Amino acid sequence: MTAHHDGDLLSRARTWLAEDPDPETREELSALLAAAEGDPNSVSEKAWAELADRFSGTLQFGTAGLRGEMGAGPMRMNRAVVIRAAAGLAAYLKRGATAGLVVVGYDARHNSEAFARDTAAVMVAQGLKAALLPGPLPTPVLAFAVRHFGAAAGVAVTASHNPPRDNGYKVYLGGDFGGSQIVPPHDAGIAAEIDAVGTLDEVPLAVEGWEMLSEADVLEPYLTRVASVVDAHAPRDLDVVYTPMHGVGRGTFLAAFERAGFPAPTVVAAQGDPDPAFPTVSFPNPEEPGAMDLAFATAAERQPDIIIANDPDADRLAVAIPSGDPGDASGWRMLRGDEVGALLAAHLVAKHAKGTFATTIVSSSLLGRIAESAGLGYEETLTGFKWLSRVDGLRYGYEEALGYCVDPDAVRDKDGVSAALLMAELAATLKSQGRSLQDLLDDLAATHGLHATDQLSVRVADLRVIADAMARLREHPPVRLAGLHVDSAEDLEAGSAALPPTDGLRYHLSGEGVSGARVVVRPSGTEPKLKCYLEVVVPVGGVAELGAARERATALLTSLKTDLATAAGI
Repeated sequence: MTAHHDGDLLSRARTWLAEDPDPETREELSALLAAAEGDPNSVSEKAWAELADRFSGTLQFGTAGLRGEMGAGPMRMNRAVVIRAAAGLAAYLKRGATAGLVVVGYDARHNSEAFARDTAAVMVAQGLKAALLPGPLPTPVLAFAVRHFGAAAGVAVTASHNPPRDNGYKVYLGGDFGGSQIVPPHDAGIAAEIDAVGTLDEVPLAVEGWEMLSEADVLEPYLTRVASVVDAHAPRDLDVVYTPMHGVGRGTFLAAFERAGFPAPTVVAAQGDPDPAFPTVSFPNPEEPGAMDLAFATAAERQPDIIIANDPDADRLAVAIPSGDPGDASGWRMLRGDEVGALLAAHLVAKHAKGTFATTIVSSSLLGRIAESAGLGYEETLTGFKWLSRVDGLRYGYEEALGYCVDPDAVRDKDGVSAALLMAELAATLKSQGRSLQDLLDDLAATHGLHATDQLSVRVADLRVIADAMARLREHPPVRLAGLHVDSAEDLEAGSAALPPTDGLRYHLSGEGVSGARVVVRPSGTEPKLKCYLEVVVPVGGVAELGAARERATALLTSLKTDLATAAGI
């Protein structure tokens, strides 16, 4: 580093420190500055590197809002960044003549409540009305509140299933947008207003004036609504083991099951209370290896009918079923997100649902087959509920990353609580018939073909690895994968009449023994991951052929992962 560069970095850090309203991050940044300005040694070099990282730019506001590691500096999540974001959102709402109520919710992560209160304080100071949810609650309750109160906007302070060190800031727009997450051009419009915010001294913070909502105001109507997704006279005999994964789901989940008339689930004790440290899991995401181990151990003792899990903000749903001895922790299998998506769709069809079913380009094509056979509309969107929620006439939407919207008129987003109730109704109905969720999956495969999906997901420390892999695939598109011919290689960056532009690649494949295959490769929008979504469709003559079809599908998916990793250089 040159002295000039050092001086510029120190100057920016000191300016930030002078404005920072949070004693904790001020202390953290002061210590870093002191270490950087000390004698040249390993400590000061580390401090310089850390300062350079924290001040290498600003955390960008996009369609996922803000999400990042907590700490001091413009590249971290902290009160200064959140206050600027809130000021930009307020300015955007006022510019669009949509000024009105802004509802703010938050999870139980470190600083979530402080970020929520800062947001309310900024909104009130800007002449808007603000209302805070009555405590740490699931994100779907916030999404519900935006529609329920006819709010202009909603903010959920949450990092969902990200690591413990992260936090985030998700924005919903009301009015004509129906309480959906923001999409372009609104993300860019809000980002521009954030960039226009001057010094923090110029952003007033009200000390009072926002409304503190009660549970009677928002949680009671939410619970009444979610309980209505199940039929009053449907079977209720179901034994469930449940984990909220150290998040905020437990209270709402148990209340919803009680309201709907189901027996009380058995909660995984060690993961029952909200804990921002997430002490029993490396990543608080039911999809991550090891995250469900305690649930499987509890199930081995209890031997329930099914296991249900939420992620920490309870907008996602995971389901596990017996696959062997239910008295053994290894005798349980996590259903893939696509399997849960198909099961819920089949159940809604059986309940005579009308409207459009929708999923994303990285999810299984089975939903399209189910919708077509039921005479229902079907659409595919880009990944994320910000797109799914905007489908005209939406009745049901899901994405393979454990997100399910089963009541879009109430919650225009994924909801792990209402989806869990619908899944419980399905499992209890099948149980009353002497059948299981696996039996229904087998029926769907026999009817529509075995739609087998898998994912190759690579977490990186250096984002250039992802950029290099995407560039390599664009420059040298594969012609064969897993012995299948690549019929088409589509660069999604160009966009189309059906899809907005996105950084992704889609391949359609054909070959002997399959009636279709598909690969989508894209960088994750919320984590430092390259994600490759795989699907093969194997024809099935009947349930008796399922074993052989599954072996064929497993072999193809394994080979696809190997060949794709080679092609991408990862």
